[in-house]
Amino acid sequence: MNTAYRWIGILAGILGLTGVALGAFGAHALKATLLELATLPIWQTAVLYHLIHSVALLAVAGRSAADRKLAWAAGCWAVGILFFSGSLYGLALGGPKFLGPITPLGGIAFLLGWSLVAWQAFRSPKP
Repeated sequence: MNTAYRWIGILAGILGLTGVALGAFGAHALKATLLELATLPIWQTAVLYHLIHSVALLAVAGRSAADRKLAWAAGCWAVGILFFSGSLYGLALGGPKFLGPITPLGGIAFLLGWSLVAWQAFRSPKP
């Protein structure tokens, strides 16, 4: 793996691991609390986006250093996981309401990352 993308692979592994762990934690240890707070769907949404973007990071990790836009996309997705999923995890557990406005910032980061992927594919030479 190219050293420029090594960090993306490490990040994909860590975020994938934490996504699975938080999914299991929510389904077992926190289930009663999340049901009582009626926030289980919020937790599930956080885990879903967390894991989808962890897999997307893994896909980008194998690309060459020439795909700089993909490195930026990976960074956007990592920020998206932190802001989007992180704020939803906090809100699902009854965290402070200021977390609510952070969620869309994570969504914007996800969208920006996917836009960079599309732009990179559009700009790539045709085979």
